[in-house]
Amino acid sequence: QVRLVESGGGLVQAGGSLRLSCAASGIAFSITAMDWYRQAPGKQRELVAAITNGDSTNYAESVKGRFTISRDNAKNTVYLQMNSLKPEDTAVYYCKVTTSPVSYWGQGTQVTVSS
Repeated sequence: QVRLVESGGGLVQAGGSLRLSCAASGIAFSITAMDWYRQAPGKQRELVAAITNGDSTNYAESVKGRFTISRDNAKNTVYLQMNSLKPEDTAVYYCKVTTSPVSYWGQGTQVTVSS
């Protein structure tokens, strides 16, 4: 059974940093594509960052230059390093793994950035 467990969220002041982790089990992690999404209260869930099994990356315009997605296949883990955080980054962050045509979601981790 596929499981994704996010961690690393918390409360941070504007300008600070957090590193999110998503540990996967029950799936061939090294051949999957991994995404980070976020959802703020009352808003649609949006794609923040993506990484392919070949380590190609893509980012939302709002986080380019501040966030970095990476993966460690040996540890079955994907990371999101978030620097220069803004109050607008406050949301629940979710990890998604895709082995086409099926996608799996983690439970989410809360990130709160104070002004």
